[in-house]
Amino acid sequence: MSQQSRHDAWRAGQSYELYMGRWSRQVASRFVAWLSPADRLDWLEVGSGTGALSATILARCNPASFTGVEPAAEFLEQARATVVDERAQFLPGDARALPVSDGSKDMVVSGLVLNFVPDRDEALAEMQRAARAGATVAFYVWDYPGGGVEFLQAFWTAAIALDPDAQDLAEDRRFAFCTFAGLTALAEAAGLRSVEGTALEVPTVFRDFDDLWHPFTLGAGPAPGYFAKLDPGTRERLREDLTRGLPRAEDGSIPLKARAWAVRGRVG
Repeated sequence: MSQQSRHDAWRAGQSYELYMGRWSRQVASRFVAWLSPADRLDWLEVGSGTGALSATILARCNPASFTGVEPAAEFLEQARATVVDERAQFLPGDARALPVSDGSKDMVVSGLVLNFVPDRDEALAEMQRAARAGATVAFYVWDYPGGGVEFLQAFWTAAIALDPDAQDLAEDRRFAFCTFAGLTALAEAAGLRSVEGTALEVPTVFRDFDDLWHPFTLGAGPAPGYFAKLDPGTRERLREDLTRGLPRAEDGSIPLKARAWAVRGRVG
C-alpha cells in the first residue's frame, strides 16, 4: 500500500456519513437533476458507498431496476440497511470487474469514486461494457484542484503549514486530473460520445467549529486518516490553526461551499 493510499480510510460507514455523506447527498440531488433521465430505466451505480446517490436515484428517477456495486463490506452493509427498495440490489465488486452482464444497463453512473480507482481507464471501459448501445455513462468527483471542497482546503492549508510533507497527501495534488478539462478529456479518451460536463455546487454550512472538526477525528477519509497518525500535540496545534482560519456568521455557524464536476456521455 502506498504512503498516500494508506490514508484513504473509507471503511467506517457511520464516520463517513458525518465527514462527507451529508454533503454527498446534496450533490447527488444536483447530479440526477442534471441528468434528467427517463423513467423505468435499468441503473448501475459503480462505487455505491453508503447509498447517498443510490437513495436519490430510487426516490427521484423511478428506475425499473437498480444495482449498486461496492467493494467495502461496511459500506455495503450500511447501504443495504438504509436503502430498502424492492427494485434495488447491492453487490460486492470492483469498478474494474463489475459483476453485471454485458449491455444490460441504460444508465451507468458513479459518484465521488472515480478518483480513488487505481485504473480509471479500465473502470470506464467496464462501465461501457455494462451499458446498452445508446446508454448514458456519467460520473462526478469533487473539484479538488480548484479548492472546490472548502472545508478540506482549509484543513490541508493548516496541516501543510505545520507539516510540509502533508502536501503530498492532499487531494488537490493527488487528484490533479479532477478539473473540467481533465475529466471531459478522460471521458472522450474512453470512447464516450457527445461528452459534456457541468459544475455541481452545494452549501456546506457547519453549526459551529465542533461540527466541522469532529469528523476529522473519526478516521474515515484521507484527511482524517492523516490526522489519526499525528501526535497529540500536533493535533492540537492543527485544531487551533484551523479555528483561526475559518469564516464565521453572526450565529456562529461556518458558511462554506463544495463543488463537484459532473461529466456524461453516450455509449455507441
